[in-house]
Amino acid sequence: MIPNGTSKKTVLIIAAHPDDEALGCGATISFLASSGHNVHGLILSQGKASRDGKSVEKEVETLSGEIEKSSKVLGFKDMSVLNFADNRFDSVDMLDIVKEIEIIKDKVQPDIVFTHHAGDLNIDHRIAHIATLTAFRPISGEKNTSIYSYEVPSSTEWNSYSAESVFIPNTFVDVGSTIEKKVEAMGCYQSELREYPHPRSLDYLKVLASHRGVQSGKQFAEAFCLIRATV
Repeated sequence: MIPNGTSKKTVLIIAAHPDDEALGCGATISFLASSGHNVHGLILSQGKASRDGKSVEKEVETLSGEIEKSSKVLGFKDMSVLNFADNRFDSVDMLDIVKEIEIIKDKVQPDIVFTHHAGDLNIDHRIAHIATLTAFRPISGEKNTSIYSYEVPSSTEWNSYSAESVFIPNTFVDVGSTIEKKVEAMGCYQSELREYPHPRSLDYLKVLASHRGVQSGKQFAEAFCLIRATV
């Protein structure tokens, strides 16, 4: 279960692209880090490479600096960034992605993992979800790990709605004390921000957190799907 600060836990946030971690669970990351838990990050792609007509090398360099700034705001203990091709995870052998996640898994030994929702529109998000579950399959002798999926504005809600794709949260984290940290962290990603009413805008982050708060009796909340909990 998501800890409330009573005992220190090790948490791993797995994201396909830079800014997914801030968009999906930035306020929860800040809450956990400020409560004394060790929060590690893994971003599978440097991002930007799928965007034509720009200097990719310069864009990636800019985004790298934004990752560092955002991670410091949220309180990550460390952040690993891999170089799988942006929006081309489906061109890579799944086993290659799984093995990279397993390297971090063995190093960090997390108690709790957050990853993408299985029904996101973005193909990289869906593959990251499957690769995470594969890397953390419940095998005898492995550490018990709880797994949650998070929603990413501009991907989770943009898919067609079906029983397989819709995000149905069953866990809510009160982030009234850290929602501003999420906004600040996302604000570090200047190259990724859009103007409201785009879902990747700072205003919308608070709108969504308010909506999730209404659903759970709080002013602001972040929502998750519990995939597996071991106690």
